[in-house]
Amino acid sequence: MSQTAVMDESRHAPSLDIPLHRLEVPLPHLLPFAIGTFDTIGALSRANFPHRHTFYEIVYVTGGHGAHVLDSIQRPLNPPQLCVIAPGQIHHWADAEQLTGHVVLFNEDFLLSRPQDVAALRSLSSVPGHAPGDQSQPIEALLADMAAEHRDLRPGYRKLLRASLHILIVRALRTCSSAEETATHSRATEVAADFGRLLRLPGGVCRSVDSYAQQLGMSAGHLNALVRQSTGLTPGGLIRLQRTLEAKRLLLATQLSVRQVGSAVGFRDPAYFCRFFRRETGMSPGEFRAGAGGNHHDPRIESIAADPDGS
Repeated sequence: MSQTAVMDESRHAPSLDIPLHRLEVPLPHLLPFAIGTFDTIGALSRANFPHRHTFYEIVYVTGGHGAHVLDSIQRPLNPPQLCVIAPGQIHHWADAEQLTGHVVLFNEDFLLSRPQDVAALRSLSSVPGHAPGDQSQPIEALLADMAAEHRDLRPGYRKLLRASLHILIVRALRTCSSAEETATHSRATEVAADFGRLLRLPGGVCRSVDSYAQQLGMSAGHLNALVRQSTGLTPGGLIRLQRTLEAKRLLLATQLSVRQVGSAVGFRDPAYFCRFFRRETGMSPGEFRAGAGGNHHDPRIESIAADPDGS
């Protein structure tokens, strides 16, 4: 079965020696998104060693046995079961055999227009898995439709996949226990949502953490603690992420020079912007723009393979 091209590269986190898997898809013909089964996505989708992702993963397990371990919390598999893994979390499948179901992978770039979905995914990733309850049949039907859209590439499939992912997240939220729903509306979540809303306003990426803290009526340390509790990231980390996403948008959708793009996202020195962009993405702004405009790969080629060095 052919799949959207997804190349998984394994690196090692500098401090913990934990493999870091990255989702890469050629642009602009392919989205930062893939969907398939455990078999079609590949062996790394059921990796039995602790690792991190730079992307989001939604797994709907329909069969098999073993356990899912997320940030050291283990939950025995009892299909059907829904698991959400956010970027940076450490997870693996423990003694898992005969796993069946759908696997959805996507970078945050795919949710540029839906920041509320990012907050929902962070909430859903707080547990290693839960039963879908009365959402089981709608979720299975939705995933089957998403897989067909992704495979057939019919006109409008990009919009349909984004809309379907939003519906999937909403249905996943309905599966939460009342305790998890209460946690979703905690003070930390409210502050993180307010911070995210301000960050996405025009010029938001050019502001400092201190300025946001002052506007929200708290110290920078308190803002840091609440945002990190809710999202797993610091305000500074979210600013860097949003800067990178906005720079990508401008590089892909405008004719602005690299200097102008850097200035638009808060960098007076274009050389510093280029170093920042390379550190965050692994390529220069020029390389990113050229790669986006010059790729002509067939989008229906075989899917995930391990890094050639076997790491």
